[in-house]
Amino acid sequence: MNLLALYARSRQVPLSAAVVAGVTVTLWALLRGTPAGSENLGLAALVLTGHVVAAVVGLGGQDAMLDRTAAIRWAPRRAAHVLLIGAAAGTALLAVQGVGPQLAAAPVVIRDSAGLAGLAALGTACWGTTYAWALPTGWLALTMLVPPPAGRPGQVTAWLVQPAGTAAATATATLLLLAGTALYAVRGPRR
Repeated sequence: MNLLALYARSRQVPLSAAVVAGVTVTLWALLRGTPAGSENLGLAALVLTGHVVAAVVGLGGQDAMLDRTAAIRWAPRRAAHVLLIGAAAGTALLAVQGVGPQLAAAPVVIRDSAGLAGLAALGTACWGTTYAWALPTGWLALTMLVPPPAGRPGQVTAWLVQPAGTAAATATATLLLLAGTALYAVRGPRR
């Protein structure tokens, strides 16, 4: 077995991929027959959060000490893993939109999946994989349940549901991706 397959199995990638596929197929089934032009940024954010949370379990290995003492460079692998989580989450939603109604524009899907992947990496570095889901899920809950303040602070706190081209939302998602990926790549999952 090659190293990539071993890494994928140790990080529970097949299980995460199955959950993402299940969420995607369920979304497709629920949206069949929905008229075109039914944009729903809240539902898109919910689906993307589900995809990212399903993949969070793979950000930590079976043995944290083994990860820290291995004779390989973990930082590039960790950073690539976070980026692949964001790419997989966004690709799955874009695939559903390719055969059904468009919930969000492609730039919004890319922005949100990148920011959520960064939040998941940040949560993993701070609390470990056991509680890493709390940060993206909590931000989604804040976005959906608390009315945002007016102006730029509202665009920052509710970046998940901002329309395409909102500079503050894009900057927030980019900052979350960069900070989360960098911290997770250097530090790894918390024990």
